[in-house]
Amino acid sequence: MEIERKFKVKEMPDLNLYPYKQLEQGYLNIIPAIRVRKDDDEYYLTYKGKGSVGSIVREEYNLLLNKESYEHLITKADGRIITKKRYLIPYDKFTIELDVFEGDLAPLVIAEVEFETTEEALAFVPPAWFGEDVTDNREYLNARLSQRP
Repeated sequence: MEIERKFKVKEMPDLNLYPYKQLEQGYLNIIPAIRVRKDDDEYYLTYKGKGSVGSIVREEYNLLLNKESYEHLITKADGRIITKKRYLIPYDKFTIELDVFEGDLAPLVIAEVEFETTEEALAFVPPAWFGEDVTDNREYLNARLSQRP
């Protein structure tokens, strides 16, 4: 299970202070989301359940792929291939995953925070540089972004 909240960003932190991963991903299906992802030199096939409106909890299953399988499957992706840098920013006991989208989705920036429990997610107080909470806005799901004209 994935318990996550997403936010727009109103002010960028100094990204030179944090490590990042280079991500590339494509969607084989949107609802439910079936994604292939290159995460630096690791490759995954991921299933993400739809979740319910207003829910911060979704099913998520990851399967490790080899490079050849990833390269074959990414050619089957429907819509755009998403590329982004994911910065890993410590905040209290959490890690903020700050996604800086590249290509035609730039200058979109989304911050995601994952939690152990729903109660923890609901009690989370975001840092001042976070903007609007878009957790419930399906237009900010990566699967939807892959389909945006």
